Amino acid sequence: METFDIAVIGAGPAGMTAALYSARAGLSVVMFEEMMPGGQLAQTDKIENYPGFPGGIGGFELSMAMKEQDDGFGVVYRNEAVSAVDFTGDVKTLTTANGQVSAKAVIIATGARSRKLGIAGEAELAGHGVSYCATCDGNFFRGQDVVVVGGGNTAAADAVYLSRICNTVHLVHRRGEMRATAADRHRVAQADNVVFHGNKVVDELQQQDGAVVGVVIRDVNTGETQTIPTRAVFVAIGKLPNTEAFVGQVPLTEAGYIRTEENGATEVAGVYAAGDVREKLLRQVATAISDGAIAAEAAAESCSA
Repeated sequence: METFDIAVIGAGPAGMTAALYSARAGLSVVMFEEMMPGGQLAQTDKIENYPGFPGGIGGFELSMAMKEQDDGFGVVYRNEAVSAVDFTGDVKTLTTANGQVSAKAVIIATGARSRKLGIAGEAELAGHGVSYCATCDGNFFRGQDVVVVGGGNTAAADAVYLSRICNTVHLVHRRGEMRATAADRHRVAQADNVVFHGNKVVDELQQQDGAVVGVVIRDVNTGETQTIPTRAVFVAIGKLPNTEAFVGQVPLTEAGYIRTEENGATEVAGVYAAGDVREKLLRQVATAISDGAIAAEAAAESCSA
């Protein structure tokens, strides 16, 4: 079994920062990621609130730069999922499809995934008109009418991005006003081809030949329904933490997030959490990077104790 000082689970901004700080401290580091480096960041069209980039920077570009920096410091990258963990001993064990790895300390940075609508047909239509990443799939529907579901910052950013390449963007939100920041609401308002449907929820996905052809929305106050013809529905209604592999291993909140101290330490010695997977007030690239750096410093101290 391979043994490392630090094992990082997840290669989003928090995980890649944790790996960077750990490697620069002279520790051996392995980082696991089942998808692509960057996580949600890599799927973001443009980051405008990350310091040092006055004109903004593409999420994919920033992700690849972080990965390159990790590579330069000798971080061992494994493109595979961690399916099980054992945190009971002084040495922690991680299991993947290719075997097991042990580490003196583990930093969990698995992030969060998109929350689903939970309506009939959603699962089978995923990739056939239902999408959870506008920047990934928006170009497939260039020049067409599309629907965005949600009212937060992600939904607002998706609507603005799609407004630049699509004909009409129907923004459906269950409340009368968006809960996005004032800046994001302003950008939505400035987009002439974004139509806001407040106090509405999606009741039905209409399909033909295995693809989306429309959505039925319902007014939450009156019950009145309306059909919007569309080939694409972009769902942006929040996130769920990726903590299934850690149930019974570390304490979780009722919502499934990992409970930590300020330095990222969990109640389990040698196990830390960083980024969107932990209980926190603000989930942004900047805060994820801060989490990763702090958790790495704490983990390094535990390795030398």
